[in-house]
Amino acid sequence: MKFVFLYTEIAEYVLACCHELSQHGEVHIIRWPVNKEAPFQFQESPHLKLYTKTDYNLTQLKQLVNDIGPDVMICSGWIDQDYLNITKRYYGKIPTIMTCDTHWRGTLKQHLATILSRFTLLRVFSHAWVPGQIQKQYALKLGFKPSNIQTGFYSANLPYFEAIYQSQKAQKQSHFPKRFLYVGRYYEFKGIKELWQAFTELQTEYPNEWELWCLGVGDIEPINHPKIKHFGFIQPKDMAPYTLQTGVFILPSRFEPWGLVVHELAASGFPLLLSQQVGAKEQFLQEGKNGFEFIAQDVSSIKQALKHIIHTSAADLLSMSQHSHTLAQSHSPKKWVECLLSMIQKNKLIDSL
Repeated sequence: MKFVFLYTEIAEYVLACCHELSQHGEVHIIRWPVNKEAPFQFQESPHLKLYTKTDYNLTQLKQLVNDIGPDVMICSGWIDQDYLNITKRYYGKIPTIMTCDTHWRGTLKQHLATILSRFTLLRVFSHAWVPGQIQKQYALKLGFKPSNIQTGFYSANLPYFEAIYQSQKAQKQSHFPKRFLYVGRYYEFKGIKELWQAFTELQTEYPNEWELWCLGVGDIEPINHPKIKHFGFIQPKDMAPYTLQTGVFILPSRFEPWGLVVHELAASGFPLLLSQQVGAKEQFLQEGKNGFEFIAQDVSSIKQALKHIIHTSAADLLSMSQHSHTLAQSHSPKKWVECLLSMIQKNKLIDSL
């Protein structure tokens, strides 16, 4: 089989899933240029090819896809008009799958989209592939049949983070690191300013041993505080030294459709502190068992979540760590491939693999 992905920004976890998929055929990924705030390094293989969209005009892109001769096409939402133009040519001939991580929020724009989709999206895409139940609600409202919607779109590179967990487990059992970890871009919508404010206020109001380590870059200037450390963007392959020295992951996003990093850190055995806007909490957070939820943009709520952890014993933190790791097993590159293949098989769009 030949799988063509029309992707926006790809990350390392996308490649992990696609490398797994390449065991079932050729995988071709056309993607946007690498984002300077997330300069992931990618590696091809004999059955996985990468193409940068800006190297082609629309006519050349159409010819490229035509030359590949796809059996299945997977497209990142409806944001890229060139991608829609290409995908529409294959609608009704092969599975044309739309991916979407947008929550249903009931906005006027979304209501309008549910009306227009009958004349637009449903004439381009045969299927929708989404991360979880919140996104499935939106896909249903857009008019996709329940049988043509599949969850499980996102997966971390589970074997890699599983190895981190196993290699670091003993040391953390001996001495659990009293450091919070933030991994994400330095942008307003990530809620990082509220996190810094909550952490610094808590250090004044309730002095304690805990530090905050931040991994990422963006347009917000890093705060200067003796107990907050900044390390810039870290490649996934270089994460182990940072996960070894930190203990609890926090993601304070004001807006986060899913948050793949939650799966990565859960697999690494981190208790989780997540704002209620983080989509991945539906899959990887069980309140009180492996972490706590807090209100986005609410400094006092973030402080309360931080206090919960500070007042939790090392033994209980290790128990939460194990629970996070267990929950992370629900998704993997192998299961991601199974989701895609089952979507194709279930609807009898191909006779066999």
